[in-house]
Amino acid sequence: MKKTALGAFALAAALIAPAVQAQAPAAPSSTGKPTIVLVHGAFADSSSWNGVISILQRDGYSVVAAANPLRSVHGDARAVGDVLTSIAAPVVLVGHSYGGSVISEAAEGHANVKALVYVAAFAPDTGETAAGLSGKFPGATLGPALAPPVPLSGGGNDLYIQQPRSHDQFAADVPEAEAKLMAAGQRPITDVALNEAATSAAWKHVPAWFVYGDKDKNIPPQALGFMAARARSRQTEVIKGASHVVMVSNPAAVAALIEKAAVAK
Repeated sequence: MKKTALGAFALAAALIAPAVQAQAPAAPSSTGKPTIVLVHGAFADSSSWNGVISILQRDGYSVVAAANPLRSVHGDARAVGDVLTSIAAPVVLVGHSYGGSVISEAAEGHANVKALVYVAAFAPDTGETAAGLSGKFPGATLGPALAPPVPLSGGGNDLYIQQPRSHDQFAADVPEAEAKLMAAGQRPITDVALNEAATSAAWKHVPAWFVYGDKDKNIPPQALGFMAARARSRQTEVIKGASHVVMVSNPAAVAALIEKAAVAK
């Protein structure tokens, strides 16, 4: 019985191995182009990059949309760092919103990260928090749009945007039907993550690009401009009328900037 069980296990492992290898993010692109790693932000998931992914893949880029746990800056950065370690190719690391805090930490110690792209994203300096940067300039209206915190059994709270307010607050330039789907499927972030201070700022030594909308209500456009200037952004695109989810409403513009970062010397 033991031999039979082991034989069956070995057969099953052999059958699934090709599928596992095919999904692994480690293989570099056969085109010689860098791999694009996309990190979503709070109240979103990897599907928020779908429009951008379609364009990048069409243009011959290998893309990995990493799952961001949204639990803590340092823990989330470790999770993304594990993905970076598995990729045997140069990487353009892209973060949206809170994902910017994560990529700023995750890039440290990973020499394959050649460029950072901040998409309506935080680029904190050491000691700064996402919550603190949001309040540095006027214009953020996220606080009143949040639902009552959901207490976690291990401590802390999960935060959600009230579904009826999500369209106007989070995705005003996205069709209402799509915005409702996004609101229903939103991933919560902990209050700990938004108030955890950064310990690394990879944008100080890795070239950075920025894109954001001038109608962002989660992070004030003035704050985004401040962070872009401080990081000496190679190129900053401000999309007129775009909301916080600029990669959903304007995927072509976001993909174009990512591709500029990918080919930059």
